Amino acid sequence: MVSAEVRRQQRQRHGGGSRRRSRRERRRRSRIRLLLAVLVPAAVACVAVAAAPLWTDGDGLSTAAAASGSDGPAKDPAASASASGPGSKTGAGTGPKVSHRPKASHKPGPKTKPGSGSGSGSKTGGHPAIPPSGPGTFTVARAGATSGGGNAYRVEVEDGSGVDPDAAAEQIAGFLAAPRGWAHGGEHTFHQVTDGPAGLVVRIATAATTDRICGSSGLDTHGEVNCRVGVNVMVNLKRWQTGSPEFDGPLADYRALIINHEVGHWLGHGHETCPGKGRPAPAMMQQIYGLKGCVANAWPYDTNGRYLSGPSVP
Repeated sequence: MVSAEVRRQQRQRHGGGSRRRSRRERRRRSRIRLLLAVLVPAAVACVAVAAAPLWTDGDGLSTAAAASGSDGPAKDPAASASASGPGSKTGAGTGPKVSHRPKASHKPGPKTKPGSGSGSGSKTGGHPAIPPSGPGTFTVARAGATSGGGNAYRVEVEDGSGVDPDAAAEQIAGFLAAPRGWAHGGEHTFHQVTDGPAGLVVRIATAATTDRICGSSGLDTHGEVNCRVGVNVMVNLKRWQTGSPEFDGPLADYRALIINHEVGHWLGHGHETCPGKGRPAPAMMQQIYGLKGCVANAWPYDTNGRYLSGPSVP
């Protein structure tokens, strides 16, 4: 028979083991609670990021456009910096340097009649190799005969892009002053400046520089499209030089579409889509993604002064 002393020692051993198991169980549960406290918030954050829209539309504007000031003439803090003199830092946190061309005799390039569909070059040829990236520094185009009232704008071209700033500025001035453009009926007027305040800056830049400046406001232009950030209209060099495979027309007209579309955003216009098969595509349509039965068109107005609209895109 087992003596009372032996049974007492057995109970002590069993009780000590139970207490040790209990302590181990409490430590295990504590570690699980700590692990859950770390992992659950991280999992929730990952789900939120995955659910957030990451796409951009055909001109580089993302669903964050409203927050980044992409739908109207912005009175942006970057405006004063962007309007600074030679060699100044410009842009909202982007820091590209801008230089001014020396005052010298300049022979302008061949003029094109705005809205006529004429212009030099083609959509696929007639231009030098297009550099994918550049130094991020810009040269300001000399102002032509566009002095006067209205919206002050400046044209800047990235150094090394192969685009002559003055020739590009002359073409852009024609687009902005065209009767079928936003100047229709004197509703909007524009004048080019070389320094001083400018509420609108049109920049032609390589894909990498366009991506970087657009990306500073959360827009993904993925090396292909344009964007509008604050006072800056960023024109992707590739689009300026080659046009779009969806646009059936001269390169000059596609350049007009780039300016009309992005300046349209600057003026507060949202996206529109095709109003019907065979009708002109609105200038505010994302034509680079397909015409949806419409006919390619670069201008906000037709020859009779009617606005070429389409259903709004939510």
